[in-house]
This record gives sequence, C-alpha cells and structure tokens, in this order.
Amino acid sequence: MQVKNAGIEIGLYTLGDIIPDPHTGKVISPGKRLKEILEAAKLADEAGLDVFGVGEHHRLDYAISSTPVVLSAMAQLTKNIKLTSATTVLSTVDPVRLFEDFATLDLLSNGRAEIIAGRGAFLESFPLFGFDINEYNDLFLENMDLFLQLNQQEKITWKGQFRSSLWNAEISPRPLQDKLPIWVGVGGSPESAERAGMLGVGMAVAILSGDSMRFKPLVDLYRQAGSKAGHSSDKLRVGVTGHGYFASTSQKARDEFYPYYSVYKSYVNQQLGKTGKLSREEFDQLTDPDTALFVGSPQQIVEKILRQHELFGHQRFIAQIDIGGLPFEKVAEGIEILATKIAPIVRREISK
Repeated sequence: MQVKNAGIEIGLYTLGDIIPDPHTGKVISPGKRLKEILEAAKLADEAGLDVFGVGEHHRLDYAISSTPVVLSAMAQLTKNIKLTSATTVLSTVDPVRLFEDFATLDLLSNGRAEIIAGRGAFLESFPLFGFDINEYNDLFLENMDLFLQLNQQEKITWKGQFRSSLWNAEISPRPLQDKLPIWVGVGGSPESAERAGMLGVGMAVAILSGDSMRFKPLVDLYRQAGSKAGHSSDKLRVGVTGHGYFASTSQKARDEFYPYYSVYKSYVNQQLGKTGKLSREEFDQLTDPDTALFVGSPQQIVEKILRQHELFGHQRFIAQIDIGGLPFEKVAEGIEILATKIAPIVRREISK
C-alpha cells in the first residue's frame, strides 16, 4: 500500500552515548557532551534542518536521562527546528507527568514539541523506577491509552491497572499545538507496527542494519491497520531513523567512520549481553547501496534515502551521526553536509 507524499522532513537525533574515542582513549564528560548536543541542535536549526531528537537512557555511559529538560534547553537556542524525544520509554514513566512536561516544552518552544514513544531496548528503567519487567507490554499499552486521552482533553476521568485513577482531573498546561504529535518507535516487530496503525499515531522505524527491503512489510502492515481502523492517510506518517556519517567521498567516509562505529557496536553489544567485534569487511558490507547504514558521499546518501522513499513513501528521515566517541568537529561537518549537500537534493527530488 503506497501513499502520496507531499514532502519529507530531514533531521538528526542523538542518544548521548559516552564512549572513549578509539584513537585517543579519552572520554568526554557528561557536561561537555550535553553542551555539544545543544550546540549540534543550534547548528542544525541554523542550517535549516527540520527536526532534532534526543533519546533516553538511565546509565552512566549515556548523558541523557531527562529528555524534556534537554529539549527545553534546546528550545531556548533554536527557532524553527522541531524538538522530539527519540525515544521516550513509555512503559516506565507516568503519562500525566510526561504530558505536562512536553506540553510545557511546547509552550517554551512556540509549538515545536513532539514525542516518539517506545518500549525501549534497554531495561534499566524498570527496576530503577519500581516497575515489573514482566509487565513490559501491558504497561506500554495502558500508558499509551492514557497519554492519547490526555492529549485530547483538558479534564479526564480514567481508571487503569498500574496507576491511581483520575476523576475529572485537570491536566495543565495545555500545549500550544492543538495536540502534541505522537509517534511510536518500532524496531522489527509486526505487532508494534500494527498497533501504531490502529492507534493512528506516526511510526518511526529504526533501520540500523540489513537490507531496507525487509522493513517494507512493517510499513505496509502499519498503513493497512491504520486504514482498517478508520484513520486518514495524513495521520499515518512514517519516519526512518538510522546511523550515518558523511564525507566528500565514500572511501573517506568509510575509512573515517569505521573505528568509531566498530567501538560503538562493541559497546552496545556488550550492554545487550552479546560478544564479537565488527570487522572492516562486515562494516563495508553494511554500507552497500541496498543496506541501512547511511555512510558515504552526499550523492550516495541521497540515492539511499530516495531508494528508501520509493519503498516506504516516508515523511521523515533522521540520522544519528554522533556515535562512538566521534569528535564534535566531525559531527558539525556532518550537519553541514546533511543540510547543504543532501537535504536540498532529497527535498527537490521528492517534491517532483
């Protein structure tokens, strides 16, 4: 099932990982990492990119645990760029507090706040905030139901399983936007894609490895479920998220990025209880034209985004370009390349 697309938003997201630089062994402090993230958002806004997202982790090797606080700081440094979580672990946060935080962000940013909600690949927030990991899915479903209702009305009466009931409760403040835009982050789960469609919220697909074609059934299922539930096509928005690194030539991009991506993959695999090191040969295969890793020259990245757009007809593409201890000057260069040499061509081609 394909949909007509009027355009595409292009932007960036970060998880704020704190990993030793593979060349120097130096580790950036959390404070400096946060300041660099704010500067990256400012650069992205000034360069004309459309959206900037920050992810949530509750570990010492990540700098961002409170996304509304970081995004509120960004709101004061930027003017136009949309500000979103990427993602909010909805299973382990109170939906009322979450709504009030992002409604406040929306007011401070003059209507630029969004939320990408997910169940989370990392599970440290469950014991940290007193939730049972065995209720992983039920917590997400209940919290999403409540959050969507909070987004609809100023006063709410509600009863659920995991938090206290609400009786004619006033939900304050209300956002500047009529409703906060809500997306659901989806990895590879058909059930999650179908659920997002049934709810009529956006779907942000994390395409981090493998052939992009294997994600097309998820997008089709999402749109079919949304249509069946009676949602109009303009509500069923698809976003693609992925890792990226851009340089003047594809060889330069691969040579420069491999050490950082390799250490990043090893770090994440270790966190998830996996072992093994990414070889250079495996890395080069991940950057092939049909695969999901956005590493290469501007022309190669343009072609890869446009190929994915033929598959998905998506409305948003956001890249994570600051991983593995990458120095900030390289991140800044990547922002400039994305904004001046990639985004304009992608927008022009898609607008045709």
